[in-house]
Amino acid sequence: MIPADWRAALGDTAALAAVEARVAAARRVGVVYPSEDDVYRSLTLTSFAAVRVVWLGQDPYHGPGQACGLAFAVPPGVRPPPSLANVFRERAADLGLPPADHGWLGGWSAQGVLLLNTTLTVSAGQAGSHRGWGWEAITGAWLRALCARPRRAVFVLLGDAARAHAAGIRAAGHPVVEAPHPSPLSAWRGFFGSRIFSRTNAALEALGEAPIDWRLPPASVRMG
Repeated sequence: MIPADWRAALGDTAALAAVEARVAAARRVGVVYPSEDDVYRSLTLTSFAAVRVVWLGQDPYHGPGQACGLAFAVPPGVRPPPSLANVFRERAADLGLPPADHGWLGGWSAQGVLLLNTTLTVSAGQAGSHRGWGWEAITGAWLRALCARPRRAVFVLLGDAARAHAAGIRAAGHPVVEAPHPSPLSAWRGFFGSRIFSRTNAALEALGEAPIDWRLPPASVRMG
């Protein structure tokens, strides 16, 4: 399920086995999002070597049909939830781009944007229900491995769970773009007006990297 390059970057997989066992047990008695096939989709769409930007969120959407394995994204045909609608609102204010007609962000993944949550699963209807289950150790290990690469990346940290990693990332020499989470509960506390898109591209260009094209191609069918 996990691509070989990301499994190698993780190193010791004992903690991974433990959290996967707990999630499997939860699936036997209830509904867990995303589907088992989608948990690691962010890693399959963006290889370890290709990562240029890390968008780090909190945990997956907990409504039916929303979580797809990419932080903040939803499959084509699913109405963007409020957090993603706020992302598009800020993109419009920052770059002048109109809202997309879908919420599938695979076009960003293809350019080296890793859309990762700190927690990779959630129980249906229970936001944050799998925090503390062990996912944070797994995603934290991947973040440290990315920080240890010779190639620098830009880390976009959205929300408190993501921003907790800021000091370590900066200490490793990588640029950080921080903002509150785009959820309706916190977007007005500094996400709106954060200009995360243009700031990310400016940081990429300072690293000698090409900017991200934040437009999204039409996605009438699910890609990747």
